[in-house]
Amino acid sequence: MSRAVVFAYHNVGVRCLSVLLAHGVDVALVVTHQDNPKENIWFDSVAALANLHGIPVITPENPNTEEVIAQIRALQPDFYFSFYYREMLQQALLDIPTRGALNMHGSLLPKYRGRVPVNWAIIRGEKESGSTLHYMTAKPDNGAIVAQQAVPILPNDTALQVFQKVTVAAEMALNDVLPALLAGTAKAEQQDLSKGAYFGGRKAEDGVIDWSQSAQDIHNLVRAVAPPYPGATTHLLGMPMRILQTLQTKCSAVGAKPAFYVKEGKAYAICGAGVLRVVRFELNGIEMSAQAFAAQFGLNNFEFNQ
Repeated sequence: MSRAVVFAYHNVGVRCLSVLLAHGVDVALVVTHQDNPKENIWFDSVAALANLHGIPVITPENPNTEEVIAQIRALQPDFYFSFYYREMLQQALLDIPTRGALNMHGSLLPKYRGRVPVNWAIIRGEKESGSTLHYMTAKPDNGAIVAQQAVPILPNDTALQVFQKVTVAAEMALNDVLPALLAGTAKAEQQDLSKGAYFGGRKAEDGVIDWSQSAQDIHNLVRAVAPPYPGATTHLLGMPMRILQTLQTKCSAVGAKPAFYVKEGKAYAICGAGVLRVVRFELNGIEMSAQAFAAQFGLNNFEFNQ
């Protein structure tokens, strides 16, 4: 029986740990994160799953300390598996497992290496994403690929919807290749790093809408940061506004400047090029309908406050 130490968090961590257990892998230790009370915890708990199966759990702020390294070395693992774990594993840790350290990344590597790959793929208008299992090296997301599973990104998919698909893709990719990996017969293919690039993390303020952009670009931003992420933001009538859902439309602009208006019970936003239908929005922290907005403020064009 192969022994593994698993570094995991989030839904991908839960589903992929479930795959390891289903295949009889001896998971000697789970390294995960303590939930941050300032973060919107909308996802499942790796620690809860590990506790259910009697697997020891630790939650170090830094897994690369001498104490943690010694604890893991004593377990003599054959493999590491990293599933959406948020800290980098340094070389001293990576040298421990005798049969390799593998990471599940939420993109079709070598594209979208680095942080929040699902959100970046939507922002950049990609038509597909997926999950990639690859060997870990000291540099993130550049090791040889063992398995990959693609999923479509539909024109109105939100980041949550794509992430749910990517989670299933991760489960499928791992489940398919794990028997060969445990048997030592899995093939690995080096990445052509020239076909992709690194992307950094994103902050809530990165969701501020630039209304000079096209309707397509703004629609991509809205769905990439839609709840449970912080949302796309702007100001209208001197109040903060969150745009929660949009749809592409063939409506023509009824004004020269970016603006918000209601027509026939539906809300619209004039963009730098094109018009979006605004399906859901909040004004001053309160979600309201297009009809309610029109009843309170009228039907005129209201320019966005940049």
